[in-house]
Amino acid sequence: MNLPNKLTLTRILLVPVFMVFVSLTSLNGIADGSFQPTYYLIAGIVFAVASFTDFLDGHLARKWNMVTDFGKFADPLADKLLTTVAFIYMMRDGVCSPVVLCIILAREFAVSGLRMVAAGAKDGKVIAANMWGKVKTVLQMLSIIFYFFGMSIASMSATGAEQGVRQILVISISMVLCWLVAAVTAISGIKYLWDNRSFINTAK
Repeated sequence: MNLPNKLTLTRILLVPVFMVFVSLTSLNGIADGSFQPTYYLIAGIVFAVASFTDFLDGHLARKWNMVTDFGKFADPLADKLLTTVAFIYMMRDGVCSPVVLCIILAREFAVSGLRMVAAGAKDGKVIAANMWGKVKTVLQMLSIIFYFFGMSIASMSATGAEQGVRQILVISISMVLCWLVAAVTAISGIKYLWDNRSFINTAK
């Protein structure tokens, strides 16, 4: 297994690490003072490191001519796993609307299903992510990073009323970003299916 693929697997392995820290606290604890922003900061760092491996594995694969069918399949799968888990926790916090998460999951199921059908076809076609898919992934990752870093910094850098204002500001911006993510995700899914309509029409 080459280095880019190892980085992809590392991203997958970082998902449960992220889950551990983000599960240790939640926004529900703000009311009674039990919210621990340090855990969100660590979760944000873990997520940021995992996100960086997404850029790094693709860059190295192209630079060293190590693009493989496994990488084309596993790389977007790792991205989906990482971002979907994060959005589920953001929905738990009331930041991400269930509608947004449904749009994200619908897109991912549709695209993943098409990829599996293509991979199992007679010629074993591998459908790589398009540019809209990459934009969608980057926007999702940046939105998630903003939320977890923003909430931790807002909660640790102020007290009292000022802290509350900063937290509300981060939450409000994060909500807007989630809806923007939903729009871009829907567009990328429609574009992906449209670009591969010839395969869909001929699939048996």
